[in-house]
Amino acid sequence: MKAIIQDTLLIILGMEIIIGSLGNGFIILVNILDWDKRKKISSLDKIFTALAISRLAFLWSLFLFLLVSELYPSLMITEKVLKITSIFWTLTNHFNIWLSTCLSIFYFLKIANFSNSIFLYLKWRVRKVVSVTLLVSLLFLFINIIFINSYVIRIDGYKTNLSYSSNSNDYVQFSRFPLLTNTMFTLIPFTVSLTTFLLLIFSLWRHVKNMQLNVKDSRDPSTTAHKKALKMVITFLFLYTIFFLVLVIQSWKNEIQHKNLFNLLLDDIAIAFPSGHSCVLILGNTKLRQAFLSMMWWLRCRLSDAEPPIFRLCRELSPIF
Repeated sequence: MKAIIQDTLLIILGMEIIIGSLGNGFIILVNILDWDKRKKISSLDKIFTALAISRLAFLWSLFLFLLVSELYPSLMITEKVLKITSIFWTLTNHFNIWLSTCLSIFYFLKIANFSNSIFLYLKWRVRKVVSVTLLVSLLFLFINIIFINSYVIRIDGYKTNLSYSSNSNDYVQFSRFPLLTNTMFTLIPFTVSLTTFLLLIFSLWRHVKNMQLNVKDSRDPSTTAHKKALKMVITFLFLYTIFFLVLVIQSWKNEIQHKNLFNLLLDDIAIAFPSGHSCVLILGNTKLRQAFLSMMWWLRCRLSDAEPPIFRLCRELSPIF
């Protein structure tokens, strides 16, 4: 029974990595082709493309980490490999989180409506705000990497104080501090995203209230834009919250057991963030959604052409009978 559950969780994890890779790869391809066609790219498309690249790197680094830990478990206990995997995971996770936060900030400044002078100042300089946010995040990244590099447990064969069996591949133990620091640094962009979400809700509430007083149509473009942005941010925060909770749970565990069912379940839940949110971005963005529908229509036509004539004839005549 345990083996069946483990295989099921591994299959789910593999499917999430495949879906996330296809979704983020699609976003990158569409934006690059559009950039080549128009010879320019919007700020939103830049964020989408950079976010998709970071998530693609995050997913494939996780896949390679799991693959190497299963095939060559002895490599995972060396100091050099531990530092490389920890720092690379920190890099990809950092840009995954902060670029998502920049996307929330972009939606907020573009769609929300406040008469505050500070907000108006930031609204007209949304590109600079996003750029400064990324630059500030690099400072946090630098500090985080210093902590990770300093506190990863030094492992050197049998001299280490860790209990590890390369034959059974029971577990590789890290210090609690690196995971705690990652969780702490993830809390910062999460707070920013939550703040923009609450301000968007307040902006929408004020806008709808003013329209009711002026007896206007509730389906005006501003309300539609507010609701669309709120759906995107709600989905992002929901997946982000789950991802953050998984980090919190893992940060309070001293051991990372690769074959532990509970940790496999946590991995499945966490990967839903970079994989699922990419699908939400495709469906929520007009250009990406139209490109996706065009691709699906093209695939349908190709499959219809490849269908045997007798089957196609029966399918076309079935509604008549």
